[in-house]
Amino acid sequence: MVSEEGTRHIQSSPHIAVEVGSPVAVFYNEIKTDIEHAPVEDDPLRWGNARKTAILIIVSAGSMIVGLAVSIQNPANAQIQSDLGASTSEISWTLSVFILVQGVPGLVWSAISEIKGRKFVYVSSVALFVVASAIVAASKTIGLVIGMRALQAAGSSALMSIAAATLADIYEPHERGTKMGIYYSAPLLGPALGPILGGVLTQGLGWRSVFWFITICAGVVLLALVVLFKDTFRKERSLAYQNVLQIRAREGELQHQHLDKTSHTFSATDKPAQPAPESITSPQQTGDPNVEANGHTFASASSMKDVNVSLADVNPFPPLLKILTRLNNITILFASGLIFAFSYSISYTCSRTLSEYYGYDALQIGLVLLSYGIGSMCGSLLGGRWSDRTLAKLKQENGGKSYAEMRLSSTRPAMWFLPPAIIGYGWVCEKHVHVAAICIMLYLSGLLSTWVYASTLAYIVDANPGRSSTIVATNSAFRCVFAFVAIEVAIPIQVAIGDGGLYTLWGGIMIIMEVLTLAVLYKGKKWREACEKKDSENRSNPD
Repeated sequence: MVSEEGTRHIQSSPHIAVEVGSPVAVFYNEIKTDIEHAPVEDDPLRWGNARKTAILIIVSAGSMIVGLAVSIQNPANAQIQSDLGASTSEISWTLSVFILVQGVPGLVWSAISEIKGRKFVYVSSVALFVVASAIVAASKTIGLVIGMRALQAAGSSALMSIAAATLADIYEPHERGTKMGIYYSAPLLGPALGPILGGVLTQGLGWRSVFWFITICAGVVLLALVVLFKDTFRKERSLAYQNVLQIRAREGELQHQHLDKTSHTFSATDKPAQPAPESITSPQQTGDPNVEANGHTFASASSMKDVNVSLADVNPFPPLLKILTRLNNITILFASGLIFAFSYSISYTCSRTLSEYYGYDALQIGLVLLSYGIGSMCGSLLGGRWSDRTLAKLKQENGGKSYAEMRLSSTRPAMWFLPPAIIGYGWVCEKHVHVAAICIMLYLSGLLSTWVYASTLAYIVDANPGRSSTIVATNSAFRCVFAFVAIEVAIPIQVAIGDGGLYTLWGGIMIIMEVLTLAVLYKGKKWREACEKKDSENRSNPD
C-alpha cells in the first residue's frame, strides 16, 4: 500500500508542489508577467550604469576584433600566397570559410549559454579564437591556415551571436536601440580599420604579424571577460528553462494521478487525494486583464534549484524551427541578411575597383574604405538612438502601451535615400570620377544601410522574449550565409556588367529589403500574436 506521505500535497500555499515519493520538490510560484521581467536574484536590469557600460565595452571590443579578423588579412594575401605557395583559389577560401563557418556554431553556443550562462560561453569561445589565431600566425602550410581560419570563425561566432542577447539581459526595451547601435558600430569599425592596420603591419613586419596582432587583441578581451565580466544570464528569464519546468510539472501530474488511483485501489482507509497540481497557464487562459499579451505564468527562482537541464533540454533546433515558422521572424531575417550581404559586397568590390582603376595600394584602399566604416558607425549610433526615440513617441501616443513592431517605424526616413545612394555609388565608380565622390557615396551607403539594420537587430530581440540568444544566433547564421553568397558572386557580376550595373542591381535588392521590413512593420504584430496564441493553446493542450 502506498502511504499517505508518499502522495501528500501541499495545501493553502502560493506554490504548486510536485512530489512523487521523493524528498525533493519542485515549486511553481505563479508570477504573471512577461518573461524578461520575471523576478530574479541580483537582477541585471537593476545593475548600475558603470557595470552595464563595462559589459557593453567588453562585448563591443570583442566584436570589433571579430570584424578585424575578417578584413585585416586582405593586404597580406599576396605575401601569404608567395610564402606558402598557395593558389588564388586557396587564398579566397581563407576569407570565404571564415564568413561561412562563423554563422553556424552560434546556434550551438547559444544553446550552451542557456545551460552554462553567457560568461562560460564567452570565455570558452574567445579562448578558442585566441589559440586558432596563434596557430594561423605560425602556420607553414595553406591547408593549416584554412583549417585554423575555420576554427577562428567558430570561436568568434559566440561574440556575434549572443552579444545582443547579453545587452537584452541588462537593458530595458526602451534603451536597447541606442545600446544595440553602439554595440553594432564596433564590428562595423573592424572591417573599416582592417585594411589599414593590415597594410601597415604587412609592409612593416610581414603577414604573420597580422595574426599575432589579432591574437594579442583577443587575449586582452579574454582577460577582461575573465576578470571584469559578470554573467548576465538568468535562467528564470529563459524559455528553455521554463519549458523544462512545464514538462516536469506535467510528468509529475501524471505520476500523481497514477499514485492516487493505486492508493484508492489498495486502501479504502486512505484520505481522498487532493486535486492534482495544475499545469502552468498563460495569462490568456486566466483572463487577467493586467498582463500584457506576451506574458505567461513563470516559475520562481526557488523552483529552478532542483531542475537539471542538459543540452538535450535546450536543443537549439526546436526553438530554431519555432523561430523560422513565425512569418514576422523569417521576413525580418531575410531583410537583415540582405543588408549584411550588401555591406560585404561593397567592401569587397570597392577594393578591386580602387586597385585596378585608381592604382591605389593596400593602405590607400583602406583609407578610402574608412569612409564606409565611419558612415556605418554613424548610422548605427544615430539609427539606434532614433529607434528608441521613435518607440518612446509611439508608445506615448498609444496610451503608454508598446509593441515590438513600433520600433521599425524609425527605418522609414533612411529607406527613401538608401537605394539612390547605392545606385549613385555604382555609377560614380563606373565613370571613374574623383575619389572624393566615391568617399561621399560610401559614407552615405554605410550610414543609411546600418540605420535600417540597427532597428531590425533591436526588433528581433524585442519580438522574441526569452529566446534572445537563439534569435540573434539565427540572425548571425542568416547574415553570414547571405554574405558568403554575396562575396562569391560579386566579382563575376562586377566583371560582367561593371560597378554601375552591379550596384543598380543592389539598389533593386535594397528596395526588396525595404518592402520586407515595411511588411513586418504593418503586418508583423498580427502575425506574431497569431503564433503566440497558437503556442499558448499548445501549452495548455500538450496532448
